[in-house]
Amino acid sequence: MEEAIDNLSDLGERMGAEPESRSSEPPKKANKRGRCMKKFWKSAGSTFFGGLLVVVPLYLSVLLLLKAMQSVVGLVRPVAMLLPEWFPAEHALSLLLVMILCFLIGAAVRTPAGRAIRERIEKSLFERIPGYALLRSLTQRIAGKDEERAWKPALVEIEEALVPAFIIEELDDGRFTVFVPSVPTPFAGAVYVLAPERVHPLDVPFTQALQSVSRWGSGSKELVAAMETENTLK
Repeated sequence: MEEAIDNLSDLGERMGAEPESRSSEPPKKANKRGRCMKKFWKSAGSTFFGGLLVVVPLYLSVLLLLKAMQSVVGLVRPVAMLLPEWFPAEHALSLLLVMILCFLIGAAVRTPAGRAIRERIEKSLFERIPGYALLRSLTQRIAGKDEERAWKPALVEIEEALVPAFIIEELDDGRFTVFVPSVPTPFAGAVYVLAPERVHPLDVPFTQALQSVSRWGSGSKELVAAMETENTLK
């Protein structure tokens, strides 16, 4: 993704810079304009890919829902024929049946037996898919399940600044892999491996840290206050 963004910014720089034979601008002004165009295209590319990471999962979820509804339409058709013709009974009953099945499956995996079966399926199948474990941790963080270790909010020290970030994993030597989101698209950004003294985990909800990034830093004072509270407790 970073390579695509850099390619897009290089394209913007070439578009923004006019040939020397046709431009009468001083070199300093032309260089400044080129840097501005490169910064604009890089920001536009980052924003585009951040939006793409939100739209694609939603689009796939809708496709799966429609496919599931088509699969059960034959089961509800006899009941749908008993209802008035003006009512879209097949679609409504198919959606209702899919929602009931999802609820029953969700209730089943909460039981000890269901949890064991789910973990066995995840380890043997889903965890072999690249990025599945990280995506699962992200969705559970969004759902408010703070027991997940990945995507824990933090403030990290980069150069002379404190930067909102999310802890992805802890390395064997004690260092942390952190994801530093871009603004205002928190699902695009950069990855750093930092020493533990430069990483300050925060005892705040994932959604609160995410909102601070998506709102151009508004609410960062609560994150700093949480860090200071953690340091005081230590």
